[in-house]
Amino acid sequence: MAKLGQSSFRRILLTRLLLLSVPILLMGVYVTYRKARSTLLKTAGQNLTESAARKGESIQEIIAALQSNLISASESVVFKSQSPVGYQKFVEELAQQLPNQIQCVQLSNLQTKAVVASTCGNQFIEPSSETLWFQERGSTPITRSQVDVKVLLPQDQPPSETGNINQLNAENQLKLVFSVPVYNAADQLQYALSIHSALLQPKETPPGSLTGYPVVISQSGMILAHPSLERVGRNIEQEVEAEPLQRVLTRAIAGQQAFEHLFFFEQNNVELLAGYTSITSPVTGEENQKWTILAVTHIDSALAGLKDIQQVLFILTCCLIAASLLATYYIAHDLAMPLEKLTEYALNDSELHSTGKIPRNFNIREFNQLSEALEGMISRLRHWAEELETAWKEAQTANQLKNEFLANTSHELRTPLNGIIGCLRLVRDGFCDDKEEELDFLQRADDAAIHLLGIINDVLDIAKIEAGKLSVEMEPIDLRKLLNEVINLQAVPIQEKNLQFNTTDLHDIIPVRADPAKLKQVLLNVVSNAVKFTDAGSITISTRIEPLAEQPMMSSTGNLSPSSRPLYNLSAKKAKATNTDHGNDYANSQLSSSQVFVTVKDTGIGIDPTQQQKLFRPFVMVDGSTTRKCGGTGLGLAISRNLIELMGGRITLSSEGDGQGTTVEISLPTIEPSLLLTGDSQGLNGVTPMSSADSNGAVTQS
Repeated sequence: MAKLGQSSFRRILLTRLLLLSVPILLMGVYVTYRKARSTLLKTAGQNLTESAARKGESIQEIIAALQSNLISASESVVFKSQSPVGYQKFVEELAQQLPNQIQCVQLSNLQTKAVVASTCGNQFIEPSSETLWFQERGSTPITRSQVDVKVLLPQDQPPSETGNINQLNAENQLKLVFSVPVYNAADQLQYALSIHSALLQPKETPPGSLTGYPVVISQSGMILAHPSLERVGRNIEQEVEAEPLQRVLTRAIAGQQAFEHLFFFEQNNVELLAGYTSITSPVTGEENQKWTILAVTHIDSALAGLKDIQQVLFILTCCLIAASLLATYYIAHDLAMPLEKLTEYALNDSELHSTGKIPRNFNIREFNQLSEALEGMISRLRHWAEELETAWKEAQTANQLKNEFLANTSHELRTPLNGIIGCLRLVRDGFCDDKEEELDFLQRADDAAIHLLGIINDVLDIAKIEAGKLSVEMEPIDLRKLLNEVINLQAVPIQEKNLQFNTTDLHDIIPVRADPAKLKQVLLNVVSNAVKFTDAGSITISTRIEPLAEQPMMSSTGNLSPSSRPLYNLSAKKAKATNTDHGNDYANSQLSSSQVFVTVKDTGIGIDPTQQQKLFRPFVMVDGSTTRKCGGTGLGLAISRNLIELMGGRITLSSEGDGQGTTVEISLPTIEPSLLLTGDSQGLNGVTPMSSADSNGAVTQS
């Protein structure tokens, strides 16, 4: 269950990707928008600059054409006739022949200042300067430099009656008056032929057009043409944006062609874009006197295409955001799905206990590696869990066996103690009839004490084994001698149970190196177990000698090396085997390349195959109840195995099942017969071979 403030990996990944991608996308769209806007402004500025250059060229061409037409008209023969009617007809025809920019054509007498002929009323148009004209016509024709050009400003045009020159359309821009001298038949200066023209006329421009409207400024800063009539005739120093206008004027006079942003040249807070260039002033005709021509348009017109771009960018942004959301969702899904599967597998307890494999085969290598690592970890956890479960069961079993051992041991200890106490009290209290009966009770007490001592010795031996302090005293012995001693000790119990006892293949001499007491204890335990758990049938003891597969290695102390010993028990490895021979005789000798096998086979109760390996553990018995038919503490086989392993041998147990009898086999490496003491060898001749009992308990020679 997720804690407060926590979130899923998929949600975190999704939000992080969106927080990273969406701002970058919006920033990219914004940069694209700004780039498109700057490109449009740059393109508009270039177009306006070219438009200003075309307007300047157009003004120059119109002025030149008007000057040429005016010069040609002044040399007409009509002016030689001295006929006013002819003069009027001529100016009217001239007005029709000239371009549409002509507002008025007038012929005036310079001496009388009277209008001789006119197309626009009787108001006298006075040339700006007559000093350029000669009083007598020479041989040279009239040139363009002799054409007088005057700018007509609004303040120079007081209101007049209808039909006067002043009633011109206010939208007409750049009003100029051109005047040339006219000589009479005597070649004397008498008249002035004048033309009033508005060079710039408004034209309807389609939306988004980048031609702009014209503005003309003289070199002195006088505004000669502007859509706002109130601005015509003002100096740019009177404008709010005097500084940028002065900068434009300076650059244009210097010959530059560019564009500039203006804000107060038309209306307040209205951004304008103006391209500019310069032409030679037609008033003076001097190269150092310039007119600045501006092509001005609103910023909205310059950015007319930006609306379409905004729509495209908006649609594109929405599509990109939607695509980014889908891509981010699928990326987050692909990245989070392996982790979610691994998490689901880890959180499912049934999966951890099942044998199914962990999810894998992802497209991401790190997740596959994590899957393999988790599978290995879970496999190890399962293995450790199985080991813990096994150890727990073994601990439970061991605890149960301990409890059974305590109960059995207390029973085994109490029985001989009660016998000892009872026999001794009978003797002490004088309840015996004679001396022989007293000796019999004392013998019984002695036997019970010996049995009690054996139980205590077994417990002490197990304690020594667990502590790793059990040791054996190794010396050369004859195994045949020990076997006969053990057989003789078990003869009475065998006869009491009326068992058939067989001994075969007992060689004359079986030389081995072992601890006599400990080996006798092992043999006695094995044979007594066979007698104890066999109610009917036979017990067979046999020996055989076989060659060793590998020659055991001896240590420098004469003991078997650890590599040649079966490591069945940790306590056995901790115990010690000591060589009691003096000198280095045995250390310098070699072991025989054979080993002897002592087999004890009975026809008793048998053992379940699943329980056979447990019998070599301490406190383990086939029947652990205190009411079992046969007594014992369950320590005999465990002690026997440790003792045999300390002596370099091995003990095994096998049975085909319940009621099928049991076979115990003990193996020990043999030594050279010459290592046996002479006295020991001779002592063998005095041992009486064990006889076997017949079916009636009679003893027969085997």
